[in-house]
Amino acid sequence: MFNPRPEILVKYLRGTLVEEEHYGFRMLADKERILEYNGETGHYPFYLRSCAKPLQASLLIDYGMDIKYDMSEEEIAICCASHAGEDVHLNVEKSLLNKLGLDESYLKCGIHKPLSKTKQQEMLLKGEEATPLHNNCAGKHIMMLGLCLMNGWDLKTYDSEEHPLQIKIKEKITELCELKHRFPVTKDGCGVPIMSMPLEDMLRGYLNLFTNPRYDKITKAFLEHPYIIGGEDRLDTKIIENSENLVAKVGAGGLCVVVNLKEEEAFTVKISDCDMKAREAVVVRTLKNLHWANVPFDTLIRTIHGDIAGEIVAV
Repeated sequence: MFNPRPEILVKYLRGTLVEEEHYGFRMLADKERILEYNGETGHYPFYLRSCAKPLQASLLIDYGMDIKYDMSEEEIAICCASHAGEDVHLNVEKSLLNKLGLDESYLKCGIHKPLSKTKQQEMLLKGEEATPLHNNCAGKHIMMLGLCLMNGWDLKTYDSEEHPLQIKIKEKITELCELKHRFPVTKDGCGVPIMSMPLEDMLRGYLNLFTNPRYDKITKAFLEHPYIIGGEDRLDTKIIENSENLVAKVGAGGLCVVVNLKEEEAFTVKISDCDMKAREAVVVRTLKNLHWANVPFDTLIRTIHGDIAGEIVAV
């Protein structure tokens, strides 16, 4: 198998020395072609991780789940979210579960602490334990349960690769991304199947989704409710809140996809060592270079006393 060759995208300079280097890929495309790229991927596939969520959520429109359950924009947003587990996210999840007539015991996403540091501290002080609703993928799993209810599919095995729901999701993502080949499928962090594909196919899928009027409800959910999509200190939330006509989605494994709705172009960043700070530095710099947005990002490296010791440089 081809060994992808990333390039240096970020350097951490402390004093006069390079202390850290982060490698990766960056690609810009429209629906028809790749416009710019760095590194050499050789069409190597990468797992979509949470960047799959809006693509998966297209099925709630296709099957009319949004209409059947009178879903609000916030509820559509939570189905696409990698949220920080704050009260605002849990309240939306509970609302949608109530409409489905289900509770959190049906969720198979597992339990982890909320991504929000503020919420973590609050729960620690109150002696509260995390629940499946704090899982950043809980909204996606609630959507999956809703689709199973609508189609009479088994609720207990919806996370299985052989389940009718997961087969339909794979078919839909293949259609949106216009995949011509089969690529590896494995389990995502939350336990459901996750597809892989080259970066250019990810971009095509996002452009086919977010520029299609059929899925305007998903686009509007991103634009109008960026805090539901992410939350405290989440990169996709920062991008949408500090721009116009941009939607963004982060994924584990160092991924971020940004779509310019006006220009009908998109770019993705993939950081090889999955460092989230490095990913943010590259994405923010790319947004600035493209004249798409100016998103605040502190490039200075400081001591615990606040003295400046170096700088983060996106190459």
